[in-house]
Amino acid sequence: QVQLVESGGGLVQPGGSLRLSCAASVPIFSLYVTGWYRQAPGNQRELLATTSTGGSTNYADSVKGRFTISRDNAKKTVYLQMNNLKPEDTAVYYCNIRLSTYDYWGQGTQVTVSS
Repeated sequence: QVQLVESGGGLVQPGGSLRLSCAASVPIFSLYVTGWYRQAPGNQRELLATTSTGGSTNYADSVKGRFTISRDNAKKTVYLQMNNLKPEDTAVYYCNIRLSTYDYWGQGTQVTVSS
């Protein structure tokens, strides 16, 4: 069974930083498009950032300039560097990888931004 294990969430003050990691147990990680999503209570799941197999990235306006998605294919890991965090960033964050008909999700990690 494919597993995506997330880590790096926690409590941080406004203006602080966190880095989320997501390690995937798939044979060839480099074939997958990867992304990060978040969902706050009462809200829909929001797509934050994606990175293609060719290395191009896309960001939601809400995080552009503050968050950076990256991947290490040798480590089969996708990262989300989050800087200048705001209270409205508080949510459960999920990683996702996708290849053709295969679509896998991490377990979610809580990020809380509060003073």
